Amino acid sequence: MKRNRHSRPPVQAPPAFIGFRFPPDVTLLAVRWYLRYGLSYRDLEELLAERGIDVDHVTLYR
Repeated sequence: MKRNRHSRPPVQAPPAFIGFRFPPDVTLLAVRWYLRYGLSYRDLEELLAERGIDVDHVTLYR
């Protein structure tokens, strides 16, 4: 038995980072460092500040 496959247009999902203050690459970098190296939010704040990104540790927490 032959089955007909109809092509459907791809579903457009909303971007994951819509409404966020920082660009997705900054958010992903902070999350990667936090999970990989077990850093505190204050440590992340310092590392990002060294790279010219001004963010508060409470923002990272949220």
